[in-house]
Amino acid sequence: MKRTLSLRILSGALSILVLLALSACGTPADTSSTASGSVTAKSENTGTSGKTYTVGICQLTPHEALDAATKGFRDTLTEEFGDQVTFNEQNAANDSATCATIANDFVTSKVDLILANATPALQAAATATSDIPVLGTSVTEYGVALGLQNFSGTVGSNVSGTSDLAPLDQQAQMIKDWYPDAKTVGLLYCSNENNSQYQVDTVQGYLEGLGYTCTQYPFSDSNDMAAVTQTAADNSDILYVPTDNTCASSTGIIDNICRPAKVPVFCGEEGIARGCGVATLSISYYDLGVATGKMAAKILKGEADISEMPIEYAATFTPKYNKEICEELGVTPPEGYEVISAE
Repeated sequence: MKRTLSLRILSGALSILVLLALSACGTPADTSSTASGSVTAKSENTGTSGKTYTVGICQLTPHEALDAATKGFRDTLTEEFGDQVTFNEQNAANDSATCATIANDFVTSKVDLILANATPALQAAATATSDIPVLGTSVTEYGVALGLQNFSGTVGSNVSGTSDLAPLDQQAQMIKDWYPDAKTVGLLYCSNENNSQYQVDTVQGYLEGLGYTCTQYPFSDSNDMAAVTQTAADNSDILYVPTDNTCASSTGIIDNICRPAKVPVFCGEEGIARGCGVATLSISYYDLGVATGKMAAKILKGEADISEMPIEYAATFTPKYNKEICEELGVTPPEGYEVISAE
């Protein structure tokens, strides 16, 4: 009896140990399966294994061209990352000092990437950090903006981006096509914008090669813009305005002076031409923002090294004219020009 009882007790104990062992082996297998399923589902929904990104956007000032570039950039990154990307979007109200404050705040908050929309924003961001990737857009000439000697198209640091530079020789030829008998061209721009100075210096050479006499009319800010514009209109057959942010924000001032005086204005970009110009050689700033967004996606995903990314340029340029102003001035556009659409 004692032996039988002992055997029964031993058998029962062994059964319990086996059950415990099987239970212990089953638990991690089940947990592993559940965790794997969660990761897979998240990956399928987001495409990048759940990593999140914060992108700081510093836009110099609100106007049509810069707004479009910012929108194209945001749309592209949102399409790529969904709710994994968040934007800290700031506008500097056309003040370079505010650009610097915004850029420094982005560095302090350790954003993953900075979009610098317009030249002063780019200069501020490049000064604020040498580590965080900085992409510029709506910047005409990076070598001029960053003070680079012998610039060959790649900055070679934590900075790259896209340029809104249209062929300046073709812009000069545009004026010749419209007004071959004109004599004087006034070049109106903000002296505080380095890339505006670059554009008027360059286009002046082309215009003088076509036989025009050119005079530069720089203003320091919107406070003296009207007085300088009036002087330019009084002394010029034609005005040329580059892709200048202050002009873009104040097209009404230019139009209110030049249209009554019957002085045609040719512009570096479509938004300015819509507000005060006769014609322009236009690019799509939205597409420029899209291109910048694609560059940003590659950087954030680790697919590209920003120091090796060359500056990208608009692929196409479209000649466009302002129908309302042309009709008021009594001028017919040359063949091949499209009407600038309403906003």
